[in-house]
Amino acid sequence: MYSGIIVLVLLLGFTAGVSAADPSYSITYTIEVHEDGSAVWHVEYRTLLATEADRTAFNNFSQDLQSVYLPQFQDLMTRSAAQATIATARPIKTSSFSGDAAIQTSPTGTYGVIFYSCTWNGFARPGSDINIGDAFVGGLYLEKDNTLVIRYPDSYTVKSIEPSPDQVRNGLIWYGQRSFGAGEPRIILEKQTFPLTWVVPGLGIIIIVLAGFGLFLVVRQRKKTNAPEEPVAVLSEGEIKTLEERIIQLLTDNGGELYQSEIVRNLSIPKSTVGVALNGLHNRGTIQKVRKGRENLIRLV
Repeated sequence: MYSGIIVLVLLLGFTAGVSAADPSYSITYTIEVHEDGSAVWHVEYRTLLATEADRTAFNNFSQDLQSVYLPQFQDLMTRSAAQATIATARPIKTSSFSGDAAIQTSPTGTYGVIFYSCTWNGFARPGSDINIGDAFVGGLYLEKDNTLVIRYPDSYTVKSIEPSPDQVRNGLIWYGQRSFGAGEPRIILEKQTFPLTWVVPGLGIIIIVLAGFGLFLVVRQRKKTNAPEEPVAVLSEGEIKTLEERIIQLLTDNGGELYQSEIVRNLSIPKSTVGVALNGLHNRGTIQKVRKGRENLIRLV
């Protein structure tokens, strides 16, 4: 199910190389949004090192971090930012990539931890309000036991947000397992003339499928993983226009409406790529997206 842009990367559409059912593995994605619309991404992968073999495998993986896995992370982020540039019609660039590995011991055990970070310039749309979400191309998927945290400047408060976070504590927090539609989480921040704390009453309580590196499959299965699944190719304006025309013709031939999954199936094109075209059509008022349960019904206007 997609509503429009690509993943991000993560954002962005990637496939995790680890088992979501493994309780010893988790990922936390933290996005720190700045007033100028840039954002710093922090990705923390954590896995339990239960045996000496686990520790050895993790150390072997760490040795290849800078030469193999950090370049993969950079490539995925750069491709995702390029796709988001097409969808948002504003330049989005990545920079300041870093990666590190450490073994940490706590009362609950010994863990191998991988840290990645990078900066997205143009991630959010700045102005009197800061609009966050349109760079989440194609929607996001957060696996079980994984966490998405979005933080924003202290001088801003949340004007609107969809969907509501599971928790508000040093940031807006969502827990997996869950799927986000295209452009979600969608957040509008409003600048305050005095400090104001946003509180969501009644809330007790993204990966983004950023994973795709198979990081901890290395540890759990004691072998190196294959390269991550490639995101969809970046389309030119001409290719997007052609795809939009095919979608309009397909809708016309089927009484003016189809479920998004049916469009993907009929065109035999990746869901994220179809999502890019649907977003453009929706923004221009050519189509409507009607939510039907877990599906989007696409309808010609």
